[in-house]
Amino acid sequence: MNFKKFVRSVLAFPNSIYNWFILKYRRVSIGKNLIIRGRIFCIANQKNAITIGKNVTINSSRGANPIGGETKTILFAKNDGKIVIGNNCGISNATLFATECIEVEDNVLIGGGVKIYDTDFHHLDYSKRINDVQSVSKPVRIKEGAFIGAHSIILKGVTVGKHSIVGAGSVVSKDIPDNEIWAGNPARFIRKV
Repeated sequence: MNFKKFVRSVLAFPNSIYNWFILKYRRVSIGKNLIIRGRIFCIANQKNAITIGKNVTINSSRGANPIGGETKTILFAKNDGKIVIGNNCGISNATLFATECIEVEDNVLIGGGVKIYDTDFHHLDYSKRINDVQSVSKPVRIKEGAFIGAHSIILKGVTVGKHSIVGAGSVVSKDIPDNEIWAGNPARFIRKV
């Protein structure tokens, strides 16, 4: 091992210990070969509310992927929410917030600073909002081989199709079919892959 690799491994050791403890404490189910660069932020209220598959790489610091900015990766399964991350996925400084379910299938790439929410967080109706009535939630599904570009936002109830691409900075509020490129705010069809 050369000197630079040795120094990197020594500097990464505290993060490795922190990540191991936080994932165990939050009862996250983890597959083999999970790599986390930086410190992950994780909240889960029940055992296996968050499941991470095999061969997953998570960047969670500015140094791991500067495109995400000053953010870290946040996995937040509120109440009975579930987050399921498949095998061979890459996630960079993204936020996944589930009150129902966010499913990320195998071989998905989630770019720096992406936000995926399965809830509105609060009602649009004033009387419901001030009376703290629970907001609307619908599951989100990112299908096999999709790529979500940096700083995109995926909203509740959306399915991103197999092998589809979401352009950087897009806001996705409706389903994207398989093998299509969508981009913009709101995201719209650009072309077939």
